[in-house]
Amino acid sequence: MMDLSALWASAAPLLTAGAIKIGAAFVLYMVGRWLIGFAIHALSALLTKRNFDATLQRYIANMLAVVLNILLVVAILGYFGLQTTSFAALLAGVGLAIGAAWSGLLGNFAAGAFIIIFRPYKLGDYVVAGGVEGTVIEIGMFNTIINTPDNVMSVVGNAKVSADVIKNFSSNGYRRVDRTAQLAFGVDPVDAIGRLKAALAGVPNVLTDPAPDVEILDFNERGTVLCVRPYCHTNHYWQVYFDTNKLIAETFGAAAYGAPHTVHQVRQG
Repeated sequence: MMDLSALWASAAPLLTAGAIKIGAAFVLYMVGRWLIGFAIHALSALLTKRNFDATLQRYIANMLAVVLNILLVVAILGYFGLQTTSFAALLAGVGLAIGAAWSGLLGNFAAGAFIIIFRPYKLGDYVVAGGVEGTVIEIGMFNTIINTPDNVMSVVGNAKVSADVIKNFSSNGYRRVDRTAQLAFGVDPVDAIGRLKAALAGVPNVLTDPAPDVEILDFNERGTVLCVRPYCHTNHYWQVYFDTNKLIAETFGAAAYGAPHTVHQVRQG
């Protein structure tokens, strides 16, 4: 039976070396974590100084933290003598599998980053995005949340938003309201145009520059069709839209215009 003192004498150097390695690895991990925190903090400060969007800052900081932590773990494993090349290959395989399984989420994530970078819209804008029309109330990492005019919250994937046409009604200073007015046969369209232009000046929030357009648009079996197109800020669109409808009805009623109707000619003989 081997003497305990001899066994300890032979094992002590190995244990001491192992303890030193573990201690050194712990110090390496703590220093690495501190350096990662310092790098992320410095990057965040730089992005804030450059007026980067807060959501984009979180995107970049989170991705940098993941990459640096993986490199730290690989470095510590390499310090212990493990084959990091095999580990890296395994990690790449796991990442590929996760990427394939989460391709939709990753697509939304990447699209969200591009939306924040290129800023086709921002919070509070009235848009059509991903086939949904309404006011943008949140731009998330994976989704854009839009509140529709009938007060329904709609969550749209950022990938769908990026793949579709985006209409931003808030990017310009004003918007045109398109309405039509049907005149009956025998009604002078010039007289009707003059009455409508004068009446539109009294509609709240209708802009004077550019001035409203009231012109002959078309002719049909009931008479002349006028286009009535006032301009307003997008926040007042629906108010001007409905007020213009009422104005057309009231103006034509006050002028005692006849009701439009279809005229049929019957040929005899």
